[in-house]
Amino acid sequence: MTASPVTTPPPGAKIPDQDLGRIAPDDLRSAGIYEGCFGCGKDVADGLKVERTASDGTAVYGHFHVGERHQGAPGLAHGGLLATAMDEILGTAAWSLGRMAVTGRLETDYRTPVPVGSTVYLKAWCTGVEGRKIYLRSEGRLDAPDGPVAVEAAALFVEVPPAHFTQER
Repeated sequence: MTASPVTTPPPGAKIPDQDLGRIAPDDLRSAGIYEGCFGCGKDVADGLKVERTASDGTAVYGHFHVGERHQGAPGLAHGGLLATAMDEILGTAAWSLGRMAVTGRLETDYRTPVPVGSTVYLKAWCTGVEGRKIYLRSEGRLDAPDGPVAVEAAALFVEVPPAHFTQER
């Protein structure tokens, strides 16, 4: 994937280590804030239920199962659903840097159709941080962590204060 200038970090941007333990996603979930998240909420009946599984210090990993309710064209995952999965794992990568951030821009490339019944293995990593801007990349592979790349994404996330996630709207 060739990222646009908006999702490409400037020269000299730092690449920090990633660690899922830095800020536990369950911290906010225990406050009841993320239970309704379509991407990661375990209680959302038709949600993706992305499972965050690991961090190796340079990337974060996860996966989700494509069910019948996630169809676009008959027998295939909806493209918007795949973009949502990319957004979810990219957000996890930003989170793993110890930063609370929101999506500023998401660019998604679809490489191969994703059949219903597939498991998509996700990987996301940081390509640079400058100020509040976090530059990230991700990929989704079919049916195995080393399976064919089905979808790729590049993103710009912007760090926000914790109140963004906790204040009433």
